[in-house]
Amino acid sequence: MSARTSAGILLFRRTAGLEVLLGHMGGPFWARKDEGAWTIPKGEPSPGEDPFQTALREFAEELGVAAPSSEPLPLGDVKQSGGKVVTAWALEGDLDASEIASNLVEVAWPPRSGKTLLVPELDRAGWFAPDDARRLVVKAQAAFVDRLEEALGS
Repeated sequence: MSARTSAGILLFRRTAGLEVLLGHMGGPFWARKDEGAWTIPKGEPSPGEDPFQTALREFAEELGVAAPSSEPLPLGDVKQSGGKVVTAWALEGDLDASEIASNLVEVAWPPRSGKTLLVPELDRAGWFAPDDARRLVVKAQAAFVDRLEEALGS
């Protein structure tokens, strides 16, 4: 995997219906955005790191809690509009989305100002029905929701 790749986890739970966990991207650029401002917890692999291990590490860093140990369901790859390829796995489990504690990342703000801010990578998380998730998530990642539904036969 190169620097233009990420690996992530789509956490899901079965309540009255299927729900998936998404994180809202942190920082001033995303603060007032909703559609297209949500993502699966994901990140870039360290050199030689197994992509699934990357996905587990990033889940823990971005949500502040370890991913549940359930059977991983491979969801394949998508290519985002910026060219980054994201590989994802689905895991079944539950967590309190209001309790996330994301790691901090440095962003240039305002853009091209030479100044930086430390912001949470994800500023909040939430559980969403598949149709809501497809509307809110980064466009290319909606395919992961489709593939999860197909795999579960829902």
